[in-house]
Amino acid sequence: MTLQELQDFYSRDADAILADSKHGEAHEALLAALESGSLRAATCSATAEWNAVPWVKGAILAGFRRFNLERMEGPGFPFFDKGAYPPRAFTLDDAVRLVPGGSSARRGAFVGKGVVVMPPAYINVGAFVDEGTMVDSHALVGSCAQIGRRVHLSAGAQVGGVLEPAGARPVVVEDEAFIGGLVGLFEGIVVRKRAVLASGVVITGGTVIYDLVHGRELRREVPENAVVVPGSRPASGAFAKEYGLQLYAPCIVKYRDPKTDAATALEEALR
Repeated sequence: MTLQELQDFYSRDADAILADSKHGEAHEALLAALESGSLRAATCSATAEWNAVPWVKGAILAGFRRFNLERMEGPGFPFFDKGAYPPRAFTLDDAVRLVPGGSSARRGAFVGKGVVVMPPAYINVGAFVDEGTMVDSHALVGSCAQIGRRVHLSAGAQVGGVLEPAGARPVVVEDEAFIGGLVGLFEGIVVRKRAVLASGVVITGGTVIYDLVHGRELRREVPENAVVVPGSRPASGAFAKEYGLQLYAPCIVKYRDPKTDAATALEEALR
């Protein structure tokens, strides 16, 4: 099927899709298109705005509905999951370093050449991980999350995914961003190019990011080249004042110079 034929097939009512005898063929074409990178669950517009592609996410959801729970053989013990999205098998031609130790990428995920996956890590269906990216131990790339080129996802980083609702934007991390250990990104956050997030930063759709450089409050987006560290602000009210309580508040403490690498920028910011 061509991409246009796929879109036509999946742009129908879910019941009509599942009842169609060609759904098996369409599902295989969907997986192949996602894994080749020719089809993505989210795209960036000419104005640099990221949006979900609802019909693609709906097509992924249709696979979960159509296929039953199956036994899948694995190293040492079997797995039990919906047959639509078994673990993806790589070849040497894929040029992906999948280091032994328990990592897995699901079918329907794009993993570009030169990507390094350290164990154990997980890349879910619909995710896009571009060339040269590092996915370190215990890192998660959630369903439909979009990761750019030469991104560093440090150990324990959690990049949340989203399948439902189909129109919800997944988390996006653009090229050359550095995501520190145990960072959590959820609810459609966009991290722009070359941004640096220090260990322990957690950002959700409702998190206020305090830009100490420009004196502003930001939501749902980390600007290009921003260096973000965990911070705090006083909680309001007499009780909070009495006990000296603080609320979590991620802060932009500087912006990277184009010639400054991520490690140096982070080290300077944390001094």
